[in-house]
Amino acid sequence: MPASRHRVSTVMIATSLLLVCARGAAQSTPPPLVQPTVIDSAADSAMRMTVPVMIDGSGPYHFIVDTGADRSVISRALADSLGLEAAGSATLHGMVSVDRVSTVALKRLGIAGRVIPRINAPALAESNIGAQGILGIDSLKDRRIIMDFRARTLTIAEPGAREPVDPDTIVVTARSRYGQLVLVDAQIDSVPVTVIIDSGAQNTVGNTALRTLLARRHRKMRFVGTELIDVTGARLAAEVSAVDKVRIGGIELRQVFIAFADAHPFKRFGLQNRPAMLLGIDTLRSFRRVSVDFAQRKVRFLLPGDV
Repeated sequence: MPASRHRVSTVMIATSLLLVCARGAAQSTPPPLVQPTVIDSAADSAMRMTVPVMIDGSGPYHFIVDTGADRSVISRALADSLGLEAAGSATLHGMVSVDRVSTVALKRLGIAGRVIPRINAPALAESNIGAQGILGIDSLKDRRIIMDFRARTLTIAEPGAREPVDPDTIVVTARSRYGQLVLVDAQIDSVPVTVIIDSGAQNTVGNTALRTLLARRHRKMRFVGTELIDVTGARLAAEVSAVDKVRIGGIELRQVFIAFADAHPFKRFGLQNRPAMLLGIDTLRSFRRVSVDFAQRKVRFLLPGDV
């Protein structure tokens, strides 16, 4: 069976911003609340959520919302067309590799009427990003984002802002590591697993430690070869299989497909030797709504109405 192409757009860049994100998330007093802003969203070919943004007053341009990316990214073609000035280089930790990449200065990044000043964004090939850019944690870290997959909207709210109350909502408390939210109350077929919410990844990805334990418990598990392609175009061989049951907090999902590989983020987070996975958009779309509150370290999952 020929290998399929699975684009995964997790971006992690090692800069001092990572430490700033972690300290900001720990603040006990949130900023004054403002009215949440709702944005109509679209989807790219991988069904990842995209939203319109403005760059230095021009736009709108379509950027992927990526809860697994430390830094926002812009396509090289768009940066060239806007004549953005060079801003040096940065080390980019992708799904597959670690590379030194060029950055450009976004003097004003506008989203939902909010302007974020001066972001030095890596400029990468649009064919590898899958969109005109990526919105990372540097533009979302102090907010709550609510991805409503049924209504096709993205809501940006202050941390602690009230959210619609629904009896089918499950709240899971997370930890913060390099700005990303890490869930530790999770299991796959009774195997404890650490989960990272990654809305920029097309597929849910598990590490080799998880694959080994599951294959040992279920000797009849079948794996199909594929490959992961990160935002730099680097490729990594992977194997896809279905698992019977995934539990996250009080949620149970059945028949979840996972691509298993020694992806770089697991090493970056120090998780290469214990079961872990990146929860990609394919699994997140199983829910009606997913709310990610970076400041309060809470993830809220709204179950589908037929569950």
